[in-house]
Amino acid sequence: MSRRSLALLSAGCVVILGITWIVYSPGQSGTFLFDDFVNLNALGATGPVNTWPTFWRYITSGTADPTGRPLTLLTFLLDAHNWPAAPYSFKRTNLILHLMNGVLLTLLLRRLGQAAFKGAAKHRIDLAAIVGAGIWLLHPLFISTTLYIVQREAMLPATFTLLGLMAWLHGRMAVAHGNTWRGSVWIAVGLGGCTALSVLSKANGVLLPALALVVEHVLLRTTSSQGHSITAVEQHRQRIYRRSMWLFGWLPTAIVGGYLLEQGWSGLTLGISSVRPWTLGQRLLTEPRVLLDYLDLLWLPRPFTPGLFNDHIQASTSWWSPATTLPAILTVFGLIIGAWLVRRRWPALAVAVLFYFVGQSLESSTVALELYFEHRNYLPAMLMFWPLALWLCDVRLRTRATGHPAAAPTESWLTASKAKLALAALILCGLALMTHARASLWGNSHDQALLWAQLNPQSPRAQANAAQAEMAAGQPERAVQRLLPALAKAPDQVQLAINLFSAQCMLGHVDDATLGASRHALHITRDPGTLLVSWFDRALEQVAQPPCPQLSYATLDSLLQAALANPHLASNPGRQQDIHYLLGHLALLQGDANAALAEFNRALDSQVRIPAALKQAALLGAHGFPKQGLAHLDHFAAEPGQRYRPGFGMPRIHAWVLERQHYWPNELAQLRATLRDDAAHQPRTAE
Repeated sequence: MSRRSLALLSAGCVVILGITWIVYSPGQSGTFLFDDFVNLNALGATGPVNTWPTFWRYITSGTADPTGRPLTLLTFLLDAHNWPAAPYSFKRTNLILHLMNGVLLTLLLRRLGQAAFKGAAKHRIDLAAIVGAGIWLLHPLFISTTLYIVQREAMLPATFTLLGLMAWLHGRMAVAHGNTWRGSVWIAVGLGGCTALSVLSKANGVLLPALALVVEHVLLRTTSSQGHSITAVEQHRQRIYRRSMWLFGWLPTAIVGGYLLEQGWSGLTLGISSVRPWTLGQRLLTEPRVLLDYLDLLWLPRPFTPGLFNDHIQASTSWWSPATTLPAILTVFGLIIGAWLVRRRWPALAVAVLFYFVGQSLESSTVALELYFEHRNYLPAMLMFWPLALWLCDVRLRTRATGHPAAAPTESWLTASKAKLALAALILCGLALMTHARASLWGNSHDQALLWAQLNPQSPRAQANAAQAEMAAGQPERAVQRLLPALAKAPDQVQLAINLFSAQCMLGHVDDATLGASRHALHITRDPGTLLVSWFDRALEQVAQPPCPQLSYATLDSLLQAALANPHLASNPGRQQDIHYLLGHLALLQGDANAALAEFNRALDSQVRIPAALKQAALLGAHGFPKQGLAHLDHFAAEPGQRYRPGFGMPRIHAWVLERQHYWPNELAQLRATLRDDAAHQPRTAE
């Protein structure tokens, strides 16, 4: 790299990175959101992570994906070793990672430009790399990835994918220049090692080999010189390179493709989890609409988007319901087929399109994930703006039949260049302003919740979130006005019903209609998730001195009985355990230790887990009933053959770590000793 190129590249990166840091800064004052709480609390689940035993318990505690995403968990230790913690450090680390990805993307685009457009001026290739990466860095859509702490798990696979592509390109060049051994090692490190690291951050990192194949066959091969004779030495090098790519490119891609086909066949023939309100066939019909909505957000950026809420997305139930389903399917397939057909004439445009759709293939196809999330665009969109940047920097996108870029016209060149560069600066400034506005919103959780509710009027999650913000601000009457019409439209949404109950209770009275609606929602909901335990635990804390007469033991019992009779929850062992635990806690607060013990035993019978047994026994002891606590532990000890066995992957490794550390036996022994000591010092009349 010449000094001029290095200076241009460095100066451009510094300017773009500085602007990105400034526009993101208001969002760093924001708070934790939604999934942050259920993922980051592992930092303190078994004590502060400040010893090797707690480290190994923490790093293997992940449950998302078979791998548990341990590398993502590891990076959270840069920010805190215990929980609860302050959010600023987590958000700062996310932003630094985003900037690092921007630098890596700049280097990748530069390398691709040099390989694909050999006839173009090097400083224009460099400038196009800076502009293409700058548009991606400053795009407002990625605020909901960068400032949503838990989505570091979407950012790290992008980091390792960029590193992997760079290493693969280095190896590819080394093989072409005769360094076959060194080149093969670099390919193995890039497509093998970086894929492994990426998968340990999140499962979609497994697409790295497929993305490399897209770049290889759409961009690099179609722009390479053709027609010259190949020597025996070159044939030998090509043979070695092909073998490396078969092993580290085609084989993992075929495995991923087979997995997606298997998931599709299984989902279509056997069905998917009843938690999902749609079938796999409906998901496949819906995703093209979702992908086009993503592309709309990418190419027509706006400062404010629906954000983290996606439950308002209407699943397609047929080719024409809704009417945009078939046109969306045809459009997506048309883009994919069209990009492949024009790859020789417009290679940069074709690689951007195909890279995007391959990057979406895991999360937007046959795996039964939720329908929509903005953060799914973070990695697939990395090449999206490069063709625009090349055009703005006067690098000709179209190639001749020989594979070389067409010559640029000389007339009016200076005027055109100045106009295009001005347009590039205008685009970057516009994106920076929109991103700053959105980051400012992310720094104000109250205003953020209200705007998201406004942008997502059909989303129960958005309305419940806004109602919670209004209640926290001392405005329960506004929460009631918001929740009443929302609950009427979605009577199965527990989050709306119980938040309406809370808002009316803050005003001093819960009417009969709300009580009935809450019971009805608990009876018909598909799965309330962790909301069930979190809301009832808070309600049980207030019931001794309730803010309204309706927050009583009898009311809470009637709500829990409605949940217990829910047919959707009857087949869910985890939710059955939650309900019986809450019923036991309710009985305990009323002083009925035997009833509490019976409910806790039923909870344990639903799913025999030692954490549940310890928690419930400790609760009995804390309320002055150590004998019942010991009886509950005896009940647990009597069912060794029915204890929960973790499935394949990181949960099994985590169980092995706990077993090697004798963690649960030690916890159990300590709790038994405490309960026995309390029982020995307890007056005989206390039962």
